[in-house]
Amino acid sequence: MHLGLIGFGAIGQALLAVLAREGAMPEALTVLARPGSEARVQAALAGRGAVVARVAALADARPDLVVEAAGHGAVAEHLPELLGAGIECVLASVGALADAALAARLEAAAQAGGARLVVSPGAIGGVDLLAALRPSGIEAVRYTGRKPPLAWAGSPAEAVLDLRALDAAATFFTGSARAAARDYPKNANVAATVALAGAGFDATQVALVADPGVRRNIHEISVQAGAGAFDIRIEGVASPDNPRTSLATVHALAREVMNRRRALVV
Repeated sequence: MHLGLIGFGAIGQALLAVLAREGAMPEALTVLARPGSEARVQAALAGRGAVVARVAALADARPDLVVEAAGHGAVAEHLPELLGAGIECVLASVGALADAALAARLEAAAQAGGARLVVSPGAIGGVDLLAALRPSGIEAVRYTGRKPPLAWAGSPAEAVLDLRALDAAATFFTGSARAAARDYPKNANVAATVALAGAGFDATQVALVADPGVRRNIHEISVQAGAGAFDIRIEGVASPDNPRTSLATVHALAREVMNRRRALVV
């Protein structure tokens, strides 16, 4: 298998570590790095793959699968060309699809290239059941994201809360999944995934909470649908390199890669 990887930050490096631990490293690897960072990324790869700085070079390498792990800007900048070239892509920065124009552009590129854009479930479970229930009629979906206060550092939460001095749980955002993905692009990919699987960006209700009483990233999903209902709570261990991201996000991406190599897929 030839794997393409967009970005080589905390998620990209952890992804390769999981694949190596599982004995599932691809036979070939091409990493698309930011211009100017090629030497650093090549050194970090330690001979495990090639590094390119242009998306055209990644497309020309013809990877079997590309994993995006570089943020919303990278989705808009790189994925349309790859999908249009017929290369399947796995999306980590799901919140980028809250931009309806970008989502339509990506879908059109995928259709033109005969490729698929795969949304990784990331840090949560229950996405398969939520998507299965959708044809029965989704009556209500609510997602609550609860993280330690400093996991919200660098986000608009800092404008309304003193995150370092917080001594009780505080809800600083309530609104639609579209607004959450727009305003909290580094924290609300889960909200976007829930929206895509179920009621859509505008009908999915979101609450974001800074809670000094928790040490993990807590995801709570409540669903009411015609064919069933469920409530699920996931406690994700935060990445040591990026407290905004749960380690489960990395493992979900690794699962997508490993499933491309398995004869029996669960």
